[in-house]
Formats: sequence, C-alpha cells, structure tokens
Amino acid sequence: MRKTLALIAAIACCAVPAAAASGDGTATYDLLFRNGTLDGIDRGETLVYQRVVSNTAKPEAAERDTGKIVLGFESGQMPMATLDFRQDDKHRSLGTFPASVGNPMIMYFYESVVRDIAETAGGSPFYIRNRVKESLVQPSEVLSGEAEVDGRTVPTQTIVLHPFADDPNRDRMMGFGDIALTVVMSEAVPGWYLSLGAEAPGADGGAGYRSEMTFDRIGEGQ
Repeated sequence: MRKTLALIAAIACCAVPAAAASGDGTATYDLLFRNGTLDGIDRGETLVYQRVVSNTAKPEAAERDTGKIVLGFESGQMPMATLDFRQDDKHRSLGTFPASVGNPMIMYFYESVVRDIAETAGGSPFYIRNRVKESLVQPSEVLSGEAEVDGRTVPTQTIVLHPFADDPNRDRMMGFGDIALTVVMSEAVPGWYLSLGAEAPGADGGAGYRSEMTFDRIGEGQ
C-alpha cells in the first residue's frame, strides 16, 4: 500500500496557521517523542522515508546521506524496530530500538542534525547535542495545519525549534546558529511523522544546509 504525500506548503511553513497553541516544555517533548506511534503498524510491513540533504559547505556529505530510510521490525520477546539506510545497492544499519517506545525516526533525525553540524562547522558534538536536547523541553508553539494524504486533507501539528537562537557561540557556527528544526506530525500518517526537516543559511547568508526526511509509503517486508 503506497501513501502518496503532498504537503500543502514547503517544510519551513507547511503548518497552516488555522490555530496555534503554546505547549510547555513537557508538552513539547511528549508531542515530539510520542509513545505508541508504531503500535498500529503490522510487524510484517515497513515504513519507508526519503531523506534529501543539501550542504554547500560539504556537498560530498550531502550526497552520502541522501537516500531511503526503511523502518522494519524484528520479532522476539520484546519487538524491536530497525532503521536501515539504503542508497542504490548500498545498505547501512542505523540501529535497533524497542518498538514499544515509539518511532525512532525522531531520534535519528536529531542525531543526524547534531552530526551534520559538528561535521560541517566543527565544534564539540556533545555541546551541540546538549543545546538541541535543551530545546526539546522548552515551551514551543504548536501550529495546526493541513496536508494532503492520499487525496484526503488531514490535520497536522507542527513544532519548529531554534536551538541556538540565544547561544553565545552562534556567530562561530557557520550559519548553523540560525538553524530551524521543523517536525510535522499527523494521526493520518503511519508512524506519526509526516516530515522532519532542518534548514540553516550558509556562513555568507546564502544557501547553506538543508535536510528533510519525509514519509513516503508503507512497504512489505524488509
């Protein structure tokens, strides 16, 4: 079964401001890391995501990281979710996670952003990771919007985080001080996440870095 998704607007502004609500730090975290988002997925199926990366400062890294991410399941006493990166005939395991907790795509998304910033701009990945983690528990506005899923208009919720907005080192981050992390979620999308995106200008204010992971379809088997 293929789920064709067409966002009504681009990732940076895909939430239609039909309504907005401010969540405290706990509400923000609970929405982003929602439990049970894989409970309704048949264990014989997979969730397929497309990742597209552009990075003017490190184009070879963008080419390396553009491809498919396939979420599958391993049976056992404790069902596990697996993430596998695929690019042409190349496969790379991204990790195994308890399926009962929720969709690990959110964890992979944030970790990939941390790695990309550290790889491109330098600096300590531990420092970068801590700033991102802090932003996950700060009060955030939740934007209500719409997206088209299989020809149906469905409601979405969007959270945009700016983890380095007040960081004292932002001017030395080659544009990543202005990075925006955007997560679009919907009950109508298997696995909860419609898209997970990160965007930052270049050091000169022009094109810089962009990473977008978008749900593509449900597949069968690994």
